[in-house]
Amino acid sequence: MPTDTTASTGQQAGASAEQQPGTSGRKKGRRARLFLIVLVLALIGGLAYGGYWTVSTVRASFPQTSGSITLPGLAGPVDVKRDGYGIPQIYASSDEDLFMAQGYVQAQDRFYEMDVRRHMTSGRLSEMFGAGQVDNDEFLRTLGWDRVAKEEYDKKLSPATKKYLQAYAKGVNAYLEGKEGKEISLEYAALGFENDYKPGEWTPVDSVAWLKAMAWDLRGNMQDEIDRALMTSRLGPKQIADLYPAYPYSRNKPVVQEGQYDQITGAYEQGESTGGTGTGTGTGTGTETGTGTGTGTGTGTGTGTGTGTGLESQLTGLQQVLQDLPTAVGVNGDGIGSNSWVVAGKHTITGKPLLANDPHLSASLPSVWYQMGLHCREVSADCQYDVTGYTFAGMPGVIIGHNQEIAWGLTNSGVDVTDLYLEKITGDGYQYDGKVVPFKTREETIEVAGGKARKIVVRETGNGPLLSDRSGDLVRTGKKATVDSAAPDRGDGYGVALRWTALDAGRTMDSVFAINRAKDWDDFREAATLFEVPSQNLVFADTEGDIGYTLPGKIPTRAENHDGSIPAPGWDPGYEWTGWIEQDALPYEYNPDRGYIVTANQAVVGEDYPYTLTTDWGYGARSQRITDLIKSKIKDGGKISTDDMRQMQLDNFSSIAQTLVPELIKIDTEDKDVREAQKLLEGWDYTQDADSAAAAYFNSVWRNILKLAFGHKLPKELRVKGQCLWVDPVNDTGPADQADKVRECGQRAADQAQPDGGDRWFEVVRKLMDKEDSSWWKTPKAGTRPAADNRDELFKRALIDARWELTAKLGKDIDTWSWGRLHRLFLKNQTLGTEGPGFLQYMLNRGPWKLGGGEATVNATGWNAAGGYGVVWVPSMRMVVNLGDLDKSRWINLTGASGHAYSAHYVDQTEKWAEGELLEWSYSRKAVDDSTSDTLQLKP
Repeated sequence: MPTDTTASTGQQAGASAEQQPGTSGRKKGRRARLFLIVLVLALIGGLAYGGYWTVSTVRASFPQTSGSITLPGLAGPVDVKRDGYGIPQIYASSDEDLFMAQGYVQAQDRFYEMDVRRHMTSGRLSEMFGAGQVDNDEFLRTLGWDRVAKEEYDKKLSPATKKYLQAYAKGVNAYLEGKEGKEISLEYAALGFENDYKPGEWTPVDSVAWLKAMAWDLRGNMQDEIDRALMTSRLGPKQIADLYPAYPYSRNKPVVQEGQYDQITGAYEQGESTGGTGTGTGTGTGTETGTGTGTGTGTGTGTGTGTGTGLESQLTGLQQVLQDLPTAVGVNGDGIGSNSWVVAGKHTITGKPLLANDPHLSASLPSVWYQMGLHCREVSADCQYDVTGYTFAGMPGVIIGHNQEIAWGLTNSGVDVTDLYLEKITGDGYQYDGKVVPFKTREETIEVAGGKARKIVVRETGNGPLLSDRSGDLVRTGKKATVDSAAPDRGDGYGVALRWTALDAGRTMDSVFAINRAKDWDDFREAATLFEVPSQNLVFADTEGDIGYTLPGKIPTRAENHDGSIPAPGWDPGYEWTGWIEQDALPYEYNPDRGYIVTANQAVVGEDYPYTLTTDWGYGARSQRITDLIKSKIKDGGKISTDDMRQMQLDNFSSIAQTLVPELIKIDTEDKDVREAQKLLEGWDYTQDADSAAAAYFNSVWRNILKLAFGHKLPKELRVKGQCLWVDPVNDTGPADQADKVRECGQRAADQAQPDGGDRWFEVVRKLMDKEDSSWWKTPKAGTRPAADNRDELFKRALIDARWELTAKLGKDIDTWSWGRLHRLFLKNQTLGTEGPGFLQYMLNRGPWKLGGGEATVNATGWNAAGGYGVVWVPSMRMVVNLGDLDKSRWINLTGASGHAYSAHYVDQTEKWAEGELLEWSYSRKAVDDSTSDTLQLKP
């Protein structure tokens, strides 16, 4: 049993009120609903002050980590060895025992988190938390993740995978057997005072459903579809094109550079380099009719559906529904990214490959990742696994990591696998191809803790569930939607349906186990073909010295008049998906001549590829910086080490600062205080370290440039976006007023935790730099500040406004400024820690940590330029795998192994994570034994 629970508690007790996250700006009703829970948790937290609960009560839910436990259902003994950070390594003699033990151990550490996740994926949060979650449940029931997961389990998954899922569920339930809520987690003790909720048994479908939540988090460009459609109310095609520039192939290389699609064989083949130029012809924006089937990142093709006020209101309402979902679902796919790269042995000190990965996800407590090793004592037909890495609590197997022969990493490919369809509703059906087709309907009952059950009807079209049914406003405004002349008569109005690959049953769970067993490139590629949803960039390395990349996924093909960039007319069969890209046709790369492969959400392949994968790639700021760092290390025969890979992960260089600062320092600001701040940028190396005053000032200038250039020009739906997207410069009357608005806006944005689009804005501004008189640079007078009529005048306004803002936030003395004072990470428990008064946050939340890095840097600590500087998404873990000596690999998690708030392992990795350190990653039996602090034997 852990013996020291005072460190985390003391940290919270000693933290000042001003250091804690602000209270949520969400519905007051939820606060009232949680009030009783808050009081109970206050009692729990009272132990930090010698309060009401005994230490033994708090420790009741801590896992047993030594000695032995009898576990009915095991075929043989299983050893669970934990290191000083509580990270478990499991040793068993059969596959079923291995995964049963995995379920038991993860439940020991994280069952409350697992339980919340399964209630979220099944739309049953109201059963735990009451009426405040009904709206979220209605939306998630409409998506039907658990229904799809059940279909996968019943009809798609292999017998072996089902057997593993059953064994895992058996292990979870063995842990739950005979336990009261307070013996499982403190949160259950609190919930017990609010309602009579008790956790039920775990099922195999509960594990499969979590893949749907991760797919939602990584779903692609759905938000961009909504945004582009809303923009047409105020912006013309040229203006929208300015805000969605083409991918800069000449500057930032795609992932795959050696190979091409063979028109004769219909397969992608390794071969000559492709530099990223080609014949793509994607054109058209908004409601214009465009032509072509190119893969450039233009702003869309196809016949618009019309975006009058009715549809705008519908999409705005849908946007709000998406943003109201729990943060646990993710950051809603907007601006999310990751880094992964692999370097061949010819460029490394060991002579064998090195592989790095750091997925970027919303900051959560506990971390979404769970570190562990799954080891067969002897690998054989009866026990096939010897794998270690990162998995999700609630799911068997390992998602990212290595086995004895290969290593792999993942980043989001950004491939477009979602489309919104405007549906013409007529009576009890919808119009399709000139006919009225009946909806496919089902009734759902939502049980509500402490309240009356709610019933909803879910309606589906051929394009998917009708999301607009989840808002009365959407239904009413749908009756007023205006569309083009080719649309059906208005009648009963319009709805919005979602077509998404994750709503079709698939075999991704099979892929997880197949990758865990893979022994070489061929095994890996074959296993990856099953990784249907979400589509990911997979990088590979093996102990033989091979490296590779493959793009798996179930990726739709579309008709020439529809590229997925804007909502499509559902009544027209010409806008349906036409099929799927064959797996052999998807891009890959194996042992490229350059000796390295970088994936960081940039374009996967050049414009000559015949299929449209997306119109919304990331723009390559991170990928090109990683490439440049690798090139600088291997220049003149240099070699890369494991620690070099770690240092690259921590790179804080800002490419947009490199572009803007030479122009900013030329501006004559006149005011001596502004000039004093401006001098910080002179000689700055564009590195955003936590202690950098220059980084603090530049990022404030950048934020104000975006606000002044774009804020008041965007449609109001995008300026507000449910999160105070922009402070309106017209209404700013001076430094104090501005500071108040910035503070209010920043807090609301932090509460919503929505990124602001990553390096797209970098590319937008970069493209406008030479157009000094562009209308984007014009901004009206605000209070005592003059209007700006060109680029340099707007830059001057931004320099002034940034000085005012940082004076209000950090003080007048610039010697005290630092980026880390603005750019702070708070870790919030994703249920009871996200709402309520400040003392609730003392109980479950941790922070702050002052961080370096920033938006679209390699060390991607993302912040919302729309609303503040607080960190909203992070490298959720970091790892470097050394294929020359696996025991010299290194890893770190955002938080810790435990989900128990007073465990020594709740956030015991966070400080090292913040400092950029990596932990030793033991793999061999000897290394694991040497690092073991506690051993628990599970006996049959």
